[in-house]
This record gives sequence, C-alpha cells and structure tokens, in this order.
Amino acid sequence: MSLPLADLTLAQAGDSVRRRDVSSVALTEASLDRAEAVQPALNCFLRIDREAALQAADRADTEIAGGNWRGPLHGVPLAHKDVFDREGHVATAGTILFETPATSRATVMERFDEAGAIYTGALNLDEFAAGGTGANDHYGRTHNPWNTDHISGGSSGGSAACVAARAAFGALGGDAGGSVRIPAAMCGIIGLKPTFGRVSRAGTAPRTFSVDCTGPMTRTAEDCALMLQAIAGHDPRDTTCPDVPVPDYAAALRTDLKGVRIGVAVGSPFDQVEPEIGQRLTDASDAFRDLGAELIELEVPDVMRFNDLQQILGKTEAAVICGKWMRERPGDMTFAAISVVQEGLLKPATRYLEAKSLRGPLLDAHIREIYGQVDVLFAPALAGPTPTIAETDFGDQDRVEELFTRSARFTRFTNYLGTPSLSVPCGFSASGLPVGFQLHGPPFGEARLLAAAHAYQSVTDHHTRAPALS
Repeated sequence: MSLPLADLTLAQAGDSVRRRDVSSVALTEASLDRAEAVQPALNCFLRIDREAALQAADRADTEIAGGNWRGPLHGVPLAHKDVFDREGHVATAGTILFETPATSRATVMERFDEAGAIYTGALNLDEFAAGGTGANDHYGRTHNPWNTDHISGGSSGGSAACVAARAAFGALGGDAGGSVRIPAAMCGIIGLKPTFGRVSRAGTAPRTFSVDCTGPMTRTAEDCALMLQAIAGHDPRDTTCPDVPVPDYAAALRTDLKGVRIGVAVGSPFDQVEPEIGQRLTDASDAFRDLGAELIELEVPDVMRFNDLQQILGKTEAAVICGKWMRERPGDMTFAAISVVQEGLLKPATRYLEAKSLRGPLLDAHIREIYGQVDVLFAPALAGPTPTIAETDFGDQDRVEELFTRSARFTRFTNYLGTPSLSVPCGFSASGLPVGFQLHGPPFGEARLLAAAHAYQSVTDHHTRAPALS
C-alpha cells in the first residue's frame, strides 16, 4: 500500500480488504498498534480489546477468502464510545457506578458485527455523557490530538480524538446537545447527529429519553455514509425507531451541487463567532458556491427558544435517569454530572410537559419556514478556537457551561427538533486547531447532508491532514 495502513480512509481500508490487497489481520494490527501508541498522550480508550479483535479479523479474512464478503465494513477496525452493551463487558458510560457486565449486545453493535466490522475497544467520555470538555475524574480526561494542551470536546471526546489520531477507521458517539458534533469539530473530523429515531438506541446507556441520538464519527463523509448504512433503520427493540425506508447513502454522494439550495444561517446566534472562525466559514460557503450550489442567506427563527426547550427536556430526563445514583452514591459521581441532575430536579413538571407538547408543532413550522426555501442549512459548529484544558479545568461548572454553550447554541436546537445535523471540518485556526461548520436538514435528510459534505471534501483537503502525534 502507498499509505500507512492506519492512514487509509474507512472506504479505502474496506476496499483493500475486499480485494485482498491487505488482510483484515494486518489492518487490525496496524489500528491496534496506533491505538496503543497514542493512548498515553490522548487517553481516548477505556479498553483496548487486542486479542478479541485479532480473532475477529482472522475470521473476517477466512470469510472473504471463501467468497463470503459482507460489505464495505467487513474486516475494518472500529472503536466506540463506552455506552453500548457487549456481552461480558460493562458499558461504563464514563462512570464507576455500573458494575454488571452486559448479557446482550446493543442493536448498533449487532449490526456492525453482522456487517463484519472489527470491534477494537471502548472509548472515553464525560461521565454519563453529561459534559462538553472530555474531562472525567474517574478515568482521566481525553486530550485533543492536534494539541494535547487543549480539550477534545465532549461528551464523545474519546471517539473524536481516536478517529482524528487514526487509532480507528470510525467510531460511534452519542449526541443529546452537540456531543458528537462539537468534539468532531474540535478534533477535525466528520460527526453526524442523525434524525431522532433513525438509529436504534436499544442496548445503549441512556443520556436522555427524547433528545439523544447515536451517530458515526469518521474522517470523510463517504466513511460516515458507510457506517450509517450499517446501523440505520427500524428496530422493534426501540419504540422511538420508526419504520422509515433507509436510502443508499453511498449511492447518493455527489461531487457537484448544481441545483442544490444551501441556506446560509445569518443573524443571532449564528453571527456570534470570532473573526477567524467567520473567515473559515466564508471560505467554506464560497466552496459550495463554486460547486454549483445556490446560496441563500436565511434567518432561522426561534433557535434560542429551541435551545432552551432542549435543555428542559435533556436535564429533566437526565435527572430521572441518574437521580437514583445521586441519592444513593453521590460521592461516586463527578461534580459535572451532579450539576446536570440538580438542574433537572429543579425543572417544574409543567415546563417539561410544555416542552414535549410544543415539539411537534414547532418542528412542523420549522420545516415549512426553512426547508420550504432551501435543501440544506449551513451554520457554524464552533464559536471560537478550541479552549485549553486550563481554561476549563478550574472547578467552576457554571464557567465551563458558559464556554460550552458558546458553541452548543449552534447545536442544541436540532436535538430538540429531532432533525439531522452534520459537522464538517473546514480548516484550522491561527493556533493550528481544527474549525468546522454544520449542515442541517429536514427529518431523515441525512443523504443530502452527506452528499453536500462529500462534494465539499472533493475540492478541499482539510480532512486529509493528520495531527503530528508520534
């Protein structure tokens, strides 16, 4: 191979295994070696399953040699946020409170296994996925691979850092308010929050009941399409997972955008970005214009209202999920997790019920107002350069929340609405840290987001750059 194995994209790796240019065992060894090499600097893994992964890779090679190729993920190493059940393992959710090994697999893990993907390990996260910096007092914080003095973002920081550092070809994260998209932007990778219900959450440690989504994190839009293809679709184990047809995401990818209407979000809060971030966004929107898209400036009504409603749902539901632990073992919980639970306990029931009841009508109005005019909405993913650890590591949870909210104001509203959003890398800040934008779409519009991102990546090279880790 002309590239080191760990530097291949997921699509390239899968094709190489299919053509038997490289074995799954060799690919998996390269991925595991990379994971073990970067782990001391990044702390992105909670567990690396070398022996089991190599055994699975050997089985994949045997199947492929026998003509039983399962698809583009067959024999490709993936690692995932530690919230998904696998038999015999404790899905920690970043806490020390869970002690019983799972007796079954999460649906997404079953589907990856059926696709022939190789599971290499569990990835770090903020406790209970209730944080945005990658800090975890129990297991240690995850560091940003572009500069380890900076945060990875969270709560799927381990997933973002792992993929950016080439320690796996893709990873799953969870997103209840930006927890896939923000760390993806901070680490310079693709991160998808699918439509609520597009991907099953059965067997997944819950962060919330009604705003949390499981989504792929990869280096390219093509890779993201391949991962989503494997896990999307109805699941009778998850009552929030509707029986909506799943398109061929890879077939929908394109390299021109003629006839595509892209709305460029303007006004508050989308104008609240620092100048160097704004310049990267302008460069990205210019690239879309050059690809043939029609750009339409668009004000998006009620974003901050949607954000507030998302917080009511998310924090109240987190209090229900985690309140038992705060009552019984508060000394074993981090301050960040306790703060979220405490806020949720103080939300009036009337506000929660109002947030739930308004969701459908507000979504319908949003679809009419935005996606009646455009196909895709372009918006920031980050408000400013990624903070340093020192800027967030001072025990003041209100200040940490303030820093996180600077960017979460761009992400939380689609968790409330349940619509899909994709974070895409678009360059680097003056300090050499990644910058990203988001593409938003209507319900079950993931294919159009991935197509636009793929076209953008066909004329840019930000996603090909790798952090300078030894």
